[in-house]
Amino acid sequence: MKQVLSQQEIDSLLAALDTGEIDSETVLEEKEVDKVKSYDFRRPIKLSKEYINTLYMIFENFSKIAGNLLSSQIRSNAKIALGGVEQISYDEFLRSIPRSTLLGMFRSKPLTGIQLLEINPQFCMQAIDLMCGGFEKTTIDMPADKERFTDIELGILEEIVISILRSFEAAWAEIIEIETELDSLETNPQLIQNMSPNEPVILISFIVDVLDNRSFMNICIPYVSFENVIDKLSMKNWFDFDKEINENSQEILKERIMSSVANLEVVLGKSIITVDDFLHLEAGDILQLDLKTTDPLKMYVEDKLHYLVRPGEINSRLAVQVLQYIEEDVE
Repeated sequence: MKQVLSQQEIDSLLAALDTGEIDSETVLEEKEVDKVKSYDFRRPIKLSKEYINTLYMIFENFSKIAGNLLSSQIRSNAKIALGGVEQISYDEFLRSIPRSTLLGMFRSKPLTGIQLLEINPQFCMQAIDLMCGGFEKTTIDMPADKERFTDIELGILEEIVISILRSFEAAWAEIIEIETELDSLETNPQLIQNMSPNEPVILISFIVDVLDNRSFMNICIPYVSFENVIDKLSMKNWFDFDKEINENSQEILKERIMSSVANLEVVLGKSIITVDDFLHLEAGDILQLDLKTTDPLKMYVEDKLHYLVRPGEINSRLAVQVLQYIEEDVE
């Protein structure tokens, strides 16, 4: 974006041209000089700014969904905030994470390739402590010799990773339906050789706050994963609907609503008994209900009262005949 000059700056510039402090020919020559921008071939930028903005929207939604799921899972308030979305090489990603950390390798169809979920070991230890009934500590002491997680700890952390992957699916739902599958959990990033060091990746960073502890989480997606869905990341495709689809959208919506399944329940009556009587019920015992055989029965649609009906039989099957439609819930 070009800088906008104030009136005072314009007057000063014109005065400098009049006095000869600035040579007009020199200014024109500077404009004609080609501007050269450096390009690092080890870090090719393949996603445009528009696509990056779309990823911002997706993963901002992801951070909210994952935060809610984690809060219920670890039984403590967990806040996840999007830190940034950047394009780097795979080697730079490996050098930016701890030597010993939790790495979940997963696939997301129809995205191609393998994606990585990296969770800071500090948060891992805190989550394990909370899920196992530990106290809500404001500080987490990491063992100095902590090089890897035990099998029991990995089993607990796998539940957290799967929960985060469900959030990953939900965040992409408005763009494309994806199905994630966890391949494996690793603790040593140097042992993962599924990508070449110079391969471009999209790194999405998150800040995780639990109690007074702050840690980090990263999602690493190789560029090749977007090749099949790159057109879905364009904002233009979100709003460029076909006119014919718009004209038929009402019929499509009506067809989908009419084919929806609704749960119907008919209540024959109610009876109140003691726990002792309930425990001594046997086959053949009779319970007196609060309705007469001549009274209409109540039919509920998705747990809401909508009809008064009369029981009967048709084609050797139990059935009811609708007597009255009820606009409001009454008991």
